[in-house]
Amino acid sequence: MDYNEQSDREEIYSRPVRAGKRTYFFDVKSTRGDDLYLTITESKKRFKDDGTFFYEKHKIFLYKEDFEKFAEGLNDAIGFITDNNVSVPQTSAPESYTASATTENETSSWSNVEFDDLDGKA
Repeated sequence: MDYNEQSDREEIYSRPVRAGKRTYFFDVKSTRGDDLYLTITESKKRFKDDGTFFYEKHKIFLYKEDFEKFAEGLNDAIGFITDNNVSVPQTSAPESYTASATTENETSSWSNVEFDDLDGKA
């Protein structure tokens, strides 16, 4: 398998989210063993002293065994912000992509993500 075939096989799905001066990339990729995982990349345009620019990137890797705990932690943090009336700017993102705090009896549309949902076929 050459490099181009390997690159095509590894990235399954990508969803960029522009948020102010930052862009977040949600990329579903495949391991050599064909297991899927998620990378979340924050990219921010920065300028050097000479005026040229570069993109500063921070990346995390999220594996399927951690999806539930990650979503739970994210929901808790968003709930804390919401409950404490911390101002969160509203965006024009579609409702299906905005997070909201939930109570114990409610679930958000993405807090119970099934691994099979990540392939874009759901």
